[in-house]
Amino acid sequence: MGGFFGTVSRRDAISDVFFGTDYHSHLGTRRGGIAAFDKEIGLQREIHNIENSPFRTKFEHVFEEMKGTSAIGCISDSDPQPLLIRSNIGTYAICVIGIVNNSEELIKQYLSFSGGHFGVMTGGRVNSVELISALINQKSDFVDGIKFAQSVIDGSASILILKEDGTLIAARDKVGRLPVLIGKNDDGYCVSFESFAYKKLEYQDEKELGPGEIVEISASGIKQLAKPGKEMRICSFLWSYYGYPTSNYEGVNVEVMRYRNGEIMAQHDKEVKNAENVDYVGGVPDSGTPHAIGYANASGIPFARPFIKYTPTWPRSFMPTHQTDRDKIAKMKQIPVHELITDKNLLFVDDSIVRGTQLKETVEFLYANGAKSVHMRSACPPIMYGCKYLNFSRSTSEMELIARRVIMELEGEEGFKYIEEYSDSSTERGQNLRKAICEKFNFASLEFQSLEGIIKAIGIEPCKLCTYCWNGKE
Repeated sequence: MGGFFGTVSRRDAISDVFFGTDYHSHLGTRRGGIAAFDKEIGLQREIHNIENSPFRTKFEHVFEEMKGTSAIGCISDSDPQPLLIRSNIGTYAICVIGIVNNSEELIKQYLSFSGGHFGVMTGGRVNSVELISALINQKSDFVDGIKFAQSVIDGSASILILKEDGTLIAARDKVGRLPVLIGKNDDGYCVSFESFAYKKLEYQDEKELGPGEIVEISASGIKQLAKPGKEMRICSFLWSYYGYPTSNYEGVNVEVMRYRNGEIMAQHDKEVKNAENVDYVGGVPDSGTPHAIGYANASGIPFARPFIKYTPTWPRSFMPTHQTDRDKIAKMKQIPVHELITDKNLLFVDDSIVRGTQLKETVEFLYANGAKSVHMRSACPPIMYGCKYLNFSRSTSEMELIARRVIMELEGEEGFKYIEEYSDSSTERGQNLRKAICEKFNFASLEFQSLEGIIKAIGIEPCKLCTYCWNGKE
């Protein structure tokens, strides 16, 4: 995944971009970068690896090393960025959120006529941000270039550009799969993925870009360069999983949505009389917790935290290179509260069940510490398709998805014709899927939020939401 933050101001912009970018650290774990513009120095840039150390510690000296009244920063889970580009339409810094699935095709096409070249990384791979820059540069101005790049990319691209005159260009991806928001204060404007990032810096809401909308921003105002399109497909996972709790997208707060989502799941369990003897409801930390709070509030079952994650020294379970080491650290982080586990019937809500590897270990950990039974709820429907629009899934194959693997075991490839039935708990196939996963993971019961339930919890028109990972519909 990834996130970006930019500022154009009448005063120095480095501080706001440092903290604004840092507030996007939950969206990526590989690279962080800042580019700035100063009238005397011109464009400057720094990029650091943040896999084993957070953004803030790697950029703590940026205040002495960079200056400027305009700057952009990004957290990236893929390629190093922002990049500095010199081209026929100017010199600029650029960062991108999204994914390019047809990069090889676009690279070959570009090289076939341009006579140009790309710098490559280990293994010969081209930085996707450099590729997008090359696509933009095929046109005579930024607007036509951005529109062209977004039209030929299979995937998505929200783009933030810092020009050599200090202005910013912000472009939301063509169907608005991710948010791009603008804040305002007395000194200028900012651009951000997360709304709370600029509110903490004393900017006020000014504008949320529409799908495909392009704007140019200076310290004195915003100029619309391309009007928004009518079609929107914003990612539903923003609310159920990776969006930060304090953020709002399309006017809907993440934390409030998660409470509402948990309430809907609890109401369904009441109707079907499922898991009636539960002692405590808890969240599989951390993003499952608000869903669990909503469930507990609606069900009347006490909310509790039977185990706590120890995060001061292990904030991320994926830091080591090897999976065995990552799994060990995941276990080391879980500290039991025996009084809330021993001889108790527990129900946990997880934000999603993707592969199920760590969830299986969590359940084994609970039984090893005396749990009587462990019921599991997923705050979203079964994930049946790997996301092809955003770079937030680490799955290299759809067969890594637990729902897909179980369908294959139950019915072979023939079963993939009936994915809609497997997603629905009221069908025989849906019940078989849940039963098989319960047996694999030793759950006392399992249920997934329905597609209708999660759409209701978000509260946005279904036609404006991307639900591809659940139902395969584009």
